[in-house]
This record gives sequence, structure tokens and C-alpha cells, in this order.
Amino acid sequence: MNEIVNAQALGNLGPVEARLVAITARPKLVAVVCVVGLTALGWGACGLMLADPARSWTDVLCRPSLGHSLGLEAILLLAMWMPMTLAMMLPSAAPMILTYAEIADMAAHKGEGVASPLVLTAGYLAVWLAVALAMTPLQVFFISVIPHGPPQGPVLLAAASLFAAGLYQFSRLKQACLSLCQRPFQFFFVNWTEKPQGVFALGLRQGLYCLGCCWALMLVMFDVGIMNVVWMAILAAVMTIEKLTTTARFSGVVGAVLIAISAALVLSEFQ
Repeated sequence: MNEIVNAQALGNLGPVEARLVAITARPKLVAVVCVVGLTALGWGACGLMLADPARSWTDVLCRPSLGHSLGLEAILLLAMWMPMTLAMMLPSAAPMILTYAEIADMAAHKGEGVASPLVLTAGYLAVWLAVALAMTPLQVFFISVIPHGPPQGPVLLAAASLFAAGLYQFSRLKQACLSLCQRPFQFFFVNWTEKPQGVFALGLRQGLYCLGCCWALMLVMFDVGIMNVVWMAILAAVMTIEKLTTTARFSGVVGAVLIAISAALVLSEFQ
């Protein structure tokens, strides 16, 4: 009956409008376009900033004293953290978004109402865009404080944060959040809802689980260099692989590597 009603509704639309409605009625296709499109947008924005001939974007992050006001530095930093967060975190959320889309696809074929994967993605990204907002004043603080510290300060701070990130890989909170990120089907099966506001809330919850899983790895960007494209790609791959695995072994290997790099930094500084 629902299919007959939908066919009649589509018949009242023009060819372009009917095509758009048909596409948006396929959650999995919408999810793929959403993940690929937004990820490409994030990487593209980062690439444009790094290619800026004036180098005002990267200089703000790499040089602590530029003559800019803190307000201008904050705006530039926020403009960099947002696409960087989008580029790094959305690929790691792809398995979760596609899992939702597959369930929604099956529900749609049965004539049941479903919310678009875009709603779920919006909830997830809301968490990480909030993280970008929080990272901005933290980066401004480091820019203003580091030049006045001891010469070894930046290296020791990098070693300490790498060590902390490595230890966090073995923590119970990390493993609990990682476990929830690795099993999105069970999460959606238990919490399934057709209401858009409910799906947005599910996206928020998944974003918080992802934050609990990955915040320490994101802080490593302070050590390897904000907007360092190579390290952005490496960390994005690490966070994605973590969520695609079903055990904590890979997470433990990453933790051991971070601790080893931290120890190497300290030894090199005092040799």
C-alpha cells in the first residue's frame, strides 16, 4: 500500500524532482555520498589552506610570534581545526554511518519510515565540531606560553603528551569506547528509532563514544604539527583501523609505539 502511495506521489512530480526523491529514499547511497563528499570537502579545505602563497595559515600554527592579535589567531586556528577534524574523523565514522544506512535501507524497502543518514552524521559531527571549538583556545594558549618557557619545553611537552596518549590506549575508558565504536550494528539494533530527533541523538552518542576513543590521538597533532598532511593521514588511518578491528590488539600496538616515541624524544633531548 505504501509503495502505491509513493508511486502516485512521485507521479505528481517533475522528472528532476522525482529523481531527487528517489535518490534520497535510498539511505545507503545517501550515506556513501555524505561520507565521501564531506571527507573530500575537509581534505580539500586543508589543501587550499596549505597551498596559500601568503602562508598565513600555517605560520600561525608553526610560529608562536607573528604580530597577530590573539583574536585573529583564534579565528585562523578555528578555521583550520574544523576542516582538519572533518577530514580526520569522518572516515573513522564511515563504518558506523554505513551500518545505519544498511539497516535504514532494509526498513525503507519494507515501507517503514526512516531518518536520513545525514541526520545521524550531523549529530556525530556536532560533537567533533565542538571539539574543534575547544581545541582553538588550547592552541592559542600554547602559542602564547611556549616561547616564554625553557628551550627544552616543546620537546618535553611533546614527549609527555605522547606518553599520556600511549598510556590511554590501554585504559578501561578507551577500551570501553572502542568496543562501542566497533559494534555499531548492536548499538542501532538496541536503540533504533524512526524519529529524526532520535537519530540525531544517536549520532551525538556515537560522536561521544568516538571522542572517548580518539581524543588522545587527536592531541598527538599538537606534537607532530597541526595541518601536517602526512600525520593527518596516518592518524586518520589508525583511528579507522581501530574501529574496523574486533579486538584491542591493534590499539595496544599503537599505544606501545607512542610510548616508545616519547621515550626516544626524551633520550635525544638529554644526550
